[in-house]
Amino acid sequence: MFIEPHIGRNSRAEKNGWIEVICGCMFSGKTEELIRRLNRALIARQKVEIFKPTIDKRYDDEKIVSHSEREIRSTPVNFAGDILLLAGECDVVGIDEAQFFDEAIVEVCNALANSGKRVIVAGLDMDYTGKPFGPMPNLLAVAEFVTKVHAICAQTGELGSFSYRLTPDQKQVMLGEKDHYEARSRKAFFTDQKERQ
Repeated sequence: MFIEPHIGRNSRAEKNGWIEVICGCMFSGKTEELIRRLNRALIARQKVEIFKPTIDKRYDDEKIVSHSEREIRSTPVNFAGDILLLAGECDVVGIDEAQFFDEAIVEVCNALANSGKRVIVAGLDMDYTGKPFGPMPNLLAVAEFVTKVHAICAQTGELGSFSYRLTPDQKQVMLGEKDHYEARSRKAFFTDQKERQ
């Protein structure tokens, strides 16, 4: 379990910012872990601002909601740059579904961390083809802390690291739940990908 290196309330002059990335496949608990960390910051009476891309309306238009239905308030934004404008004087910035933002999210996270904020980002590290997803590889590279979480493979019961799309749609971005995706182990994922081709 991730333990924050420092969550106290020091003056802004004493604060060092950093970036934490929580990544993994679908159904691995990324959002659950993001919500857990943000709630701990709220318990520590830190000022927290939370953002998600406006295209993610699976469970709620505004709240971030995990597959297990834990939720926390958030502000939907169209562009990564909007986060810089809306973060204000907060101590902690949470960002969910980072893979849906463009590459500017990396600069935004760096700017926030450089200004002394703790930045916690969650997102899919790979798309449904098993390739790195959007800005996530670059976020992983600049983060001080990286947590990769795993799901359980729907086929084998082993650890799952891949998001397998059950439908033939080939768009990279397709929002969906268990009706469209399953977590898969490496072997199960690549076996089914090969058969599909």
